[in-house]
Amino acid sequence: MSSFSHAQPHLPSSSAPERDERQRSADHQKVAPGEIAVGVVIGRASEYFDFFVYGIASVLVFPALFFPFADRLQGTLYAFVVFSFAFVARPLGTVLSMAIQRRWSRGTKLTVALFLLGTSTAGIAFLPGYQTLGAASIVLLALFRIGQGVALGGSWDGLPSLLALNAPPERRGWYAMLGQLGAPLGFMLASGLFAYLVASLSTADFLAWGWRYPFFVAFAINVVALFARLRLVVTHEYERLLDERELEPIGVLELVRSEGHNLVIGAFAALASYALFHLVTVFPLSWVTLYSQQSVAGFLTIQIFGAALAAGGIVASGWIADRIGRRSTLGASAVLIGMFSGFAPTLLGGGPLGQDVFMLIGFALLGLSYGQAAGAVTSNFSSKYRYTGAALTADLAWLIGAAFAPLVALGLSAHFGLAYVSIYLLSGAACTLAALSLNRALGPRD
Repeated sequence: MSSFSHAQPHLPSSSAPERDERQRSADHQKVAPGEIAVGVVIGRASEYFDFFVYGIASVLVFPALFFPFADRLQGTLYAFVVFSFAFVARPLGTVLSMAIQRRWSRGTKLTVALFLLGTSTAGIAFLPGYQTLGAASIVLLALFRIGQGVALGGSWDGLPSLLALNAPPERRGWYAMLGQLGAPLGFMLASGLFAYLVASLSTADFLAWGWRYPFFVAFAINVVALFARLRLVVTHEYERLLDERELEPIGVLELVRSEGHNLVIGAFAALASYALFHLVTVFPLSWVTLYSQQSVAGFLTIQIFGAALAAGGIVASGWIADRIGRRSTLGASAVLIGMFSGFAPTLLGGGPLGQDVFMLIGFALLGLSYGQAAGAVTSNFSSKYRYTGAALTADLAWLIGAAFAPLVALGLSAHFGLAYVSIYLLSGAACTLAALSLNRALGPRD
């Protein structure tokens, strides 16, 4: 033993492979802002792809598959009712997931959420229709949809807030918009896949099995996104950055007692954007399918171009917000959406050309408003409450502004006229402006 201890100083402190392994481990612990940005975009794009696959199927597939006993309009309205269940369940998912994270870890929470999302999505892909299972098929569809909502509520990882908080003060608008790019990317992928299937398959084959493939793809993308995000979440550096910024979950009751006003104002401040969200994605597809001669594949292609405009608008919103302020950008976008609402009935009722113009202008405005919808409202919260507050603010904004938008817009427009689309959009714009005016104290933190 003694001779060994004397010989030890003459040995190399470590071998080259060991040093390389330590270096790789040290490098792995460093999380560059670019890596966080990639994680944000990948995570959001996967969620939105899943989201839009279901939304498009609610128009093109579910009325015939699960509600064949109703006429096409009524079947679509029934499908939109089930569509809304995810948004109702989403706040519950956030509350449950925050409890899981406090009890175990962020990685456990994210794994459970994305596993539930993938399982629910795959379950829908394998689900037989009404002709096979009867009313049980509708019940199962509703349960899987609720599972998607709970999972989406639990998938909040804090990456967008971390990006925004670590951004230079003069670049916060730019960093805040990065996570929002997932929406147009996810929509373009979902619409492109459905457009290809609709154009390539007969109606019978599409309704029998073709529509299921996008749900299988969504499951695969969720798996990839899970590993991409977990790679960041499990690193010590990521945990350290979150701890420094106090981005940790807290009890919902404590949040409501301390900063409940910020929660409510934050949800309504983004209402114009969230109201417009489904009125240029899911609702127009249902309207064209029911009341227009446009081909479904052709209209989905137009929507893909619109989503590209939305992506450009999101990027532009970051540049604009860094010059005039995020809340000023959100308020100006609400004014533009209010003005746009006056032209909605004329454009939607103006045949293929008018409908296409509605889509393209609507998507451009959506990009400008949605790009700052998250960053502008979550910066309202103090550090301690920002992690949970940002998640619940988004949940409430989706619930109030977007959950029932396709149902309400289609139902009212079909029975009373397209003017109700204008009213819906205008009310969202008015709520945004009112919320921003009630919270002028947000300005100093912009």
